[in-house]
Amino acid sequence: MAIRDNFSYNDMDEWLNGKRVTEIECLVPDLTGVARGKILPRVKFTEDRGMRLPEIVLGMTVTGNSPEDDDAFDRAISTTDRDMILKADPGTITMVPWAVDPTAQVIHDCYFADGRLVDFAPRSVLRRVLKLYTQKGWKPMVAPELEFYLTAKNIDPNLPLAAPIGRSGRSETSRQVYSIDAVNEFDPLFEDIYDYCDMMGLDVDTLIHEIGAGQMEINFQHGEPLGLADKVFYFKRTLREAALKHDMYATFMAKPMAGEPGSAMHVHQSVVDGESGRNIFSNEDGSPSDLFRWYVGGLQKYMPSAMAIVAPYVNSYRRIVRRAAAPINLQWGVDNRTVGIRVPVSGSQDRRVENRVIGADANPYLALAVTLACGYLGIQEQLEPTPMVEGSAYKMAVELPQGLPEALALLRREDRLRDILGERFIDVYSAVKELEHQEFMTVISPWEREHLLLHV
Repeated sequence: MAIRDNFSYNDMDEWLNGKRVTEIECLVPDLTGVARGKILPRVKFTEDRGMRLPEIVLGMTVTGNSPEDDDAFDRAISTTDRDMILKADPGTITMVPWAVDPTAQVIHDCYFADGRLVDFAPRSVLRRVLKLYTQKGWKPMVAPELEFYLTAKNIDPNLPLAAPIGRSGRSETSRQVYSIDAVNEFDPLFEDIYDYCDMMGLDVDTLIHEIGAGQMEINFQHGEPLGLADKVFYFKRTLREAALKHDMYATFMAKPMAGEPGSAMHVHQSVVDGESGRNIFSNEDGSPSDLFRWYVGGLQKYMPSAMAIVAPYVNSYRRIVRRAAAPINLQWGVDNRTVGIRVPVSGSQDRRVENRVIGADANPYLALAVTLACGYLGIQEQLEPTPMVEGSAYKMAVELPQGLPEALALLRREDRLRDILGERFIDVYSAVKELEHQEFMTVISPWEREHLLLHV
């Protein structure tokens, strides 16, 4: 569900007036998940404002650069640097809890001058996939579980990250998975986070301590995908701001610390019939349906080609290693956390699939779009999954790409995903990620200096 269901522009105006808002942050999620946009005084924020941003905002690397001399990229994003027209989604209006003055934030959609949605914008890509389900009379439902690390402040990127100091005055030095006391070390921070999330209507559920030192996980209530993607987008901003207030960093890097597990965004997903509300993954007698099996089969076939989207950075692939609390393949099993596709034990109406491959660093809109696209293709093509794994899938072969160049090559070659996600999106996204990899390759790591400098 949206943060505010069925909100119109008039409703949004009344809400802003009631909150006595003086300033509004107009946000656009870019390909990397970074919040771009403009800040306006309240009096300037009107439905017919016609606020604009250049198209290139949606074609930049995480470092702020954009591809040059790339024909596919130039076919999608005009070389004349034309404008996009931004329109607020009233259902996403919420307060900025950490602001000193009454400030609101609202997510905007991007349009071309002729009124069409900008097809390579992340929210547009997710809408494109959801439309396929709507045409079938289905409604996908998702529930993200988002892992992250709290770290001590680190202003020198050449230095490794360290666990933060808690209320006891000490940093974690051992693994405290599911420890209540370890979470309580940061109780003042989490009180602020829950207060902020409540003020913003983000519907966060449980909080747990994960395996790594200073690693936590927050779970969201299940709902429709676009609204959940908005909430994850907002939550990332909120957590980082709250952590800074408490003199810490919060990071969603897939692998921020050597020797510690990586961070994922596990996504539980199911599909219900739009009219009856019945879970189409179950037959009337409660047994798994053909659609359930085919959905799993689709994830198995197409997720390797989607890895550049759900593992979008060089750092992402440091997480996908054997016996590091992350999947290395797309085997599936019931209540089995070693596989890439886990099926939790549940009743027939709650039957769902958990995609455990997605990294915490993924853009939530694109991650939800592509996992739903893979499942949809499985149903369309009636793809049977492999036999269910009973033991540990960590002992089995690696099936996922082991680096960004390999993942990008697979993404570019997969025509079915290109058809569903949009050719222009694939062209823009691939060009941006290829440039990011080129930028990374200009950096010399400490490992190289330590082991190669005097030995080769």
